[in-house]
Amino acid sequence: MTGAVLFDMDGVLLDSREAVLATLAGVATAALGRRITVADLPPAAATTPRVEVLTDLGVTEPDELCEIWWDPALATAAGTALFPGVLEGLMAIKDAGIATGLVTLQKRDRLSWLLPPAVLDLLDVTVCREDAEPKPAPDGLLLALGKLGAAPFESVFLGDTRGDITAARAAGVTPLGAGWGYAGPTALATAGATAVLDDASRIGPGLLDYASCPQAMLTATTHAR
Repeated sequence: MTGAVLFDMDGVLLDSREAVLATLAGVATAALGRRITVADLPPAAATTPRVEVLTDLGVTEPDELCEIWWDPALATAAGTALFPGVLEGLMAIKDAGIATGLVTLQKRDRLSWLLPPAVLDLLDVTVCREDAEPKPAPDGLLLALGKLGAAPFESVFLGDTRGDITAARAAGVTPLGAGWGYAGPTALATAGATAVLDDASRIGPGLLDYASCPQAMLTATTHAR
């Protein structure tokens, strides 16, 4: 077995904060029958489970209503783009012969709306919401590693939320934090990330080096090159 580099999508590869907030506001507007704007959402809306956000806004049966309205609202929301350096980093990882995987809370049929074909082509395996118990459970990471034939202790997972870090640690995978994502560097370091990277341009073959480095030698300010 060899190692692999696994990624979360939103907040790591894809800058989707504005689109997610607009989607939340759109679903709340449809449910409540009055206009809800992004400014009306709670400050931590981007990192809070959508059901909690909608419930706090007064939406009843948020799970059921998301099944109806979330996808149309997300599909028409503007403001998604790859973080600078993501495509080049994934290409460098592929050129180095390192296996890659995506473990996301998004449903599979949304991936083609959100990620360019060039990125999807560079991912050896994708694990989506319907494939395994969602993070912070480790199931999705373990499923991806199983498909890749990769060993957890030789692999890394780059995520941007506490749930991502928790899932990686539970799976026996080295947890790396994307400091440019939703939760921010401090929260990721507190959650137990082995290292918190400061910029998406740090994505590259060097990420796998963290899997073989002693924990004590790494800090939250370490950069992967």
